[in-house]
Amino acid sequence: MTDSTVDYRLPVSRMRDALKGAGIREVVAKAEALERAGRKVIHLEIGRPDYDSPACAKAAAAAALERGEVHYTDTAGTPALRRAIAEARRRGAGMEVDPEREIIVTTGSIEALATVLLTLLEPGDEVLVPAPFFPAYSVQIALAGGILCPVPCRFENGFRLDPADLKAALTPRTRMILINTPNNPSGAVMGREELESVAALARDRGLLVVSDECYEKFLYEGQHVSIASLPGMRKRTVVLSAASKTFSMTGWRVGWMIVPPEVKPYAAKCHQHLTTCATSFAQAGVAEALRSADADVKRMIEGYRERRDFLTARLKDIPGFELHMPQGAFYLFPRVSVLTKALGLDAPGLAAWLLDQAGVAAVPGDVFRAQGDFLRMAYCRPLEELAEAADRIEAALKKSGVS
Repeated sequence: MTDSTVDYRLPVSRMRDALKGAGIREVVAKAEALERAGRKVIHLEIGRPDYDSPACAKAAAAAALERGEVHYTDTAGTPALRRAIAEARRRGAGMEVDPEREIIVTTGSIEALATVLLTLLEPGDEVLVPAPFFPAYSVQIALAGGILCPVPCRFENGFRLDPADLKAALTPRTRMILINTPNNPSGAVMGREELESVAALARDRGLLVVSDECYEKFLYEGQHVSIASLPGMRKRTVVLSAASKTFSMTGWRVGWMIVPPEVKPYAAKCHQHLTTCATSFAQAGVAEALRSADADVKRMIEGYRERRDFLTARLKDIPGFELHMPQGAFYLFPRVSVLTKALGLDAPGLAAWLLDQAGVAAVPGDVFRAQGDFLRMAYCRPLEELAEAADRIEAALKKSGVS
C-alpha cells in the first residue's frame, strides 16, 4: 500500500453520523465566508450571548493572573469555585450539595457531558433523548458507545414531552434519560408535572438521568425546577451546567457537573484524562460571577425578554412562519413547512436560501432532529439587527412571490 492509498477507515463507527448535514458551525462558516466577500450578514445561527462577561468576573480573573494562579488546579476544580457552585445551587434549587463529594468543574458543559456519558454508559446502552435536542448529544452518545433513542416532542404540543411517548421508547437496553430544560432549540421548559413523570419512570425502571441545565437562568415565566430536587432523584441524577450562557462567558470554557458521591471518583478520573482541569484563572472569575453577578444576569435576561417578544411578534406577521412563544433559552424555532413547500426546498435548503437571498443566517431544524421543517433563530442580537433580519426575510420572500 502506497502513501497515496492510506486506509484511515473513516468514518469509524463512533463518528459515522458526526459530519452528516450542515451543522451549526458549518452555517457559521458559510456566513463568515460571505462577510469576507463583502456581504453584510445578520447572525441568528450562533447561540452566543452578545453581552460582555461581568466586570467582577474579569477583574477576579485578572487578579488571579497577577497572583500567579497559572498552574494546575485540583482535578475537580478549585475549592473556591466548588463552594460557589454549591452555594448557587442552594439559592437557586434549594438543594444542599457537598462541594467536595458531589461537584466536578469541567472545561465547559460539553466536556461535562462527555465525561458523564463515558463514565456511566456501556457499549450498546440506550439513551432516551426528547427531540428536538442539541446536536452534541447524538455525537457524544455515539462516542461513548451508546445508542441514541430520540423521543419526539411535537410542535402541536408546544414541544412538550408526552410521558406516553417516553414510556413507549423504553427497551430492555435503556440505561439513561437525557433532558434539557429550558430547551435548545425549542425554548420549551419542562414544568414540575413533566419532570415528575420522567422521575417516576426513572425510579420505576432503575434508570439514570442526565439533566442539562445550562439555560436554567434564561426563564421568562415561572421558576426553574431541577429534576434532581424531586423525591428519590438525587442518587440517580447528574446535573450539568456552565458559566457560558448564564454569565455570557462562552470563551472562558468553565462548566461543572453535580454527581452522586458514588459516581464522583470515576467521573473525576475520566475528566482528568480528558482535560486534566479547567483553566485556573478562569475558575477564579467564574467563582466571583457566581457570588456577585446576579444583577448582570437579570439585566441580560430582561434584554432577551424584550428581544424574544419583538422577534416573535415580527415573524408571526410574515406569512409562512408558525411559532410558539419560547418560555426559556434564547431561540425561536419556527415551523416553516409552508415556505419550504412554496419554494420547493427542504429546511436546509431554506436556510441556505435565506443566507444567500436575505443575508440572514439560521440553522435548519434537521440538525436538532426535529420532525418536519423548522429553523432555529437565536435572538441574542441587538434589537436593530433583529428588526433588519425580519425586514430582509420579508423582502426576500415578497421578491420570490411567496408572500
